[in-house]
Amino acid sequence: MPLILGIDVGTSGTKVIITDEDGSIVASATETYPLRTPRPNWAEQDPRDWWAATVAAIRGACGSGGVKAADIGCVGLTGQMHGLVLLDEEGEVLRPAILWCDQRTAEECRWITGAVGGAARLRELTCNPALTGFTAPKVIWVRGHEPGLYGKIRKILLPKDYIRFKLTGEYATDVSDASGTLLFDVKNRRWSRDVLNTLGIPEDWLPRCYESPEVTGRVTREAARETGLAEGTLVVGGGGDQAAGAVGSGIVKPGAISVTVGTSGVVFAYMDEPALDAEGRLHTFCHAVPGKWHAMGVTLGAGGSMRWFRDTLCEAEVAVGRCAGVDPYELITEEAAQAEPGCEGLVFLPYVAGERTPYPDPNARGVFFGLSLRHTKAHMARAVMEGVAFSLRDCLELVKALGVSMGEVRVSGGGARSALWRQIIADVFGAPLVTPKVTEGPAYGAALLAGVGIGVYGSVVEACEKTIKPAGVTEPNPPVVALYEECYGLYQALYPQLKPTFDQAAEIVSRRR
Repeated sequence: MPLILGIDVGTSGTKVIITDEDGSIVASATETYPLRTPRPNWAEQDPRDWWAATVAAIRGACGSGGVKAADIGCVGLTGQMHGLVLLDEEGEVLRPAILWCDQRTAEECRWITGAVGGAARLRELTCNPALTGFTAPKVIWVRGHEPGLYGKIRKILLPKDYIRFKLTGEYATDVSDASGTLLFDVKNRRWSRDVLNTLGIPEDWLPRCYESPEVTGRVTREAARETGLAEGTLVVGGGGDQAAGAVGSGIVKPGAISVTVGTSGVVFAYMDEPALDAEGRLHTFCHAVPGKWHAMGVTLGAGGSMRWFRDTLCEAEVAVGRCAGVDPYELITEEAAQAEPGCEGLVFLPYVAGERTPYPDPNARGVFFGLSLRHTKAHMARAVMEGVAFSLRDCLELVKALGVSMGEVRVSGGGARSALWRQIIADVFGAPLVTPKVTEGPAYGAALLAGVGIGVYGSVVEACEKTIKPAGVTEPNPPVVALYEECYGLYQALYPQLKPTFDQAAEIVSRRR
């Protein structure tokens, strides 16, 4: 049977994995690239960096695994959602991509909501509110702030779909990723002509939309020369990173919920039919499982908060780790484990990139609340972990309020590799966490979807049942669960009280630009 290659165009780097039909990882490689923040609230990357990293990672994975081009039967794609990639009539990149965590479009979100007839009408058309991370507000921002460039646009793509274009020459996307653009009729799984016409965005700028396991093209001669893949290799639709990650964790049937601790944090629940949070605090998107949907809550600063903590306050741990060949996060986690649960009243709000669920607020900011002379860096490190867990709990409570059944909770992502962080989340949720044996997340899901696309598996459910097995369970500790319930109440009380202050701070910053 052919091998399958999965590509994940992430925020910090591109990961490539190669799997066999049993779902075993044959080889993998990752290539990183920078994220640029040229102004406060901005986040951009050069799509050409993604392509260079993809080429290097494909060659690296094939080389390390001794895999020949002819052995690869198909390619699956996933990646960071919502990012705006603009191409001209020659297919050349017009400007740096505006990313999912970019917060510059608050005014554009307000304009879109009013233009379509209000928040309720927008949810009726797209199942979602206008949020700064979504793609449509970014398009409107470019139209208002870069009109000369806007006039050169001929295609709008999402990050993984730029890589598809480079591989196949085809303009295509899938329903799960398209759901996060605010230009998509999620209930009917097609572009929303009502929204496009209202916003004045030509439909022919958008790629053709497929279900996630459908074949969307073949590797071209030029892409084969660059990547080392065989010309004609099939490329499958794939999915946005959260939908593909859910496939990679087996969240493809009712009952199972996933928690992902990556740069952002996500609580994800499968749905047979689309259901909406009345206040628009959750996303309702098409699933990568054909004909199915999912609800999703997102905290923007999960692993991102810990990365900020490492880069800003842990120079010593980084230096020691470099000398000893140890991941500095392991050293930080060892310190955090020395602090007691609850951190003696120290609470962290993980809003370092603004927030999305349950507070769609680009002005929200990270906060350490309750610092005293007794607190050490160990307390601060643990408080960051706990704060992210509390934010994920916010997402979980909204998902449960939709009536989604909560059976097994599966955890994945880079942060989930930490036994301490898994224990904190289990205690904050008051529920066991199951860790899948394979933790490659979205790249693994992309590979499974590709396997379905070429008939290695009969369906997405069959693919998951055949390949995904549990590796371990983290059980909650009842006394700590009770303590965290009190701490969570304190955490919940802070944002409403700080909201006016966040807005005041944002106004001060905007006047000084």
